[in-house]
Order: sequence, then structure tokens, then C-alpha cells
Amino acid sequence: MSPAEISAQDVKALRERTGAGMMDCKKALSEAGGDIERAIEILRVKQGKKVQDLGERVATEGTVQAYVHAGAKVGVLIEVDCNTDFVATNEDFVRFARDVAMQIAATPTVSYVSREDVPADRRDAEARIHELQAADKPENIREKIVSGKLDSWLSSIVLLEQEMHNPKFEGKTVQRLRDELTATTGENVVIRRFTRFAVGQ
Repeated sequence: MSPAEISAQDVKALRERTGAGMMDCKKALSEAGGDIERAIEILRVKQGKKVQDLGERVATEGTVQAYVHAGAKVGVLIEVDCNTDFVATNEDFVRFARDVAMQIAATPTVSYVSREDVPADRRDAEARIHELQAADKPENIREKIVSGKLDSWLSSIVLLEQEMHNPKFEGKTVQRLRDELTATTGENVVIRRFTRFAVGQ
């Protein structure tokens, strides 16, 4: 099964069960012919202790954190969930939620947690714009141009793909920090939702 045939829903389900990255999940599902259980085995073999099957454990505990930028012109509310109240009050877990809230405050383009959350109509509209812009390019490279521009646009609006601005994170993405926290806590860490407020917007 080619990666293009893997549904976004299956990728999301596998990510929630393992905490692995989106591309790793897509490759594992492709290799497993779309079989989620087999894909989990593939991920565990390739990534070892970093990946575990979190099963159907629902992230029903968690924390809501707020960040208000100096000058009180921008503020963020974020909900990050996990499996147990023990982890929900864990210092690293709460700090992760606060750090991500600060990242959102500093990144006005971010609107969605993951690519799967971007509505199909928004994605299609953006693709149409890039198709029109690439209309004068040779036909054989048009698709590649549109795909590249769409990918760049998605990475600018999706939270998990953002590189953390704070230099202490050494360019890690939000997804990478989430994966690391999932690995250290052994729980299903889910950024459930966020809202960014800005005066006048």
C-alpha cells in the first residue's frame, strides 16, 4: 500500500496509540498494508522503547494552562490531556503545556493542532490558488510546485510542526517535544485544543 493510500484517520489513530510522529506512522502503515496492529509492531521494532502501544486508553485527564504576553495584548488558553491525574499534575507535563502556549502566542499563523484537523475545503482552496499561480510553469513540474507550496502552508498553520522559538529547545518541533513527553511519562499526551486571543483581532 502506498503512503498516498493511507487515510489521515488511520494515521491519527496510530499516532494516538503510539505517540510516534506523523511520517513514521504513515510509513509504518504503508509497510503494514494498512493494518494498525502490524504497524504498531513495526514502530516498536524501529523505535524501541520510544514507542509503546497506549491502546485505547483515552486521555481524560490533563491541564488547562494560560499564557498572557507582556503588555497584555496577546493571550493563549491551551488544553493538554493525558491518561492519569498523576501525570496531569507532573511538573514536566504542566511545563510542556505552558511552553506550547507561549509558542502559540508568538506564532499568529497557527490555527490547528495537526494536519488532520485542517478542513478539506480550506486545503482545497489553498491548493487551487497554488495551481493557478503555477499555471504558466511546465506541466511536468506543476504538481510538484503545488505540493511543495501546500506543504509549506500546512506547516505554517499546524501547531505540531512548529519549531520552538525558545533556543533552549534547540530547534525541536512541538511534535518532537510531545513525543519525548509521551515516552518519558508512558502516557497518551494529546494537545486537545487551543485559543489565541489578540487585542483588535
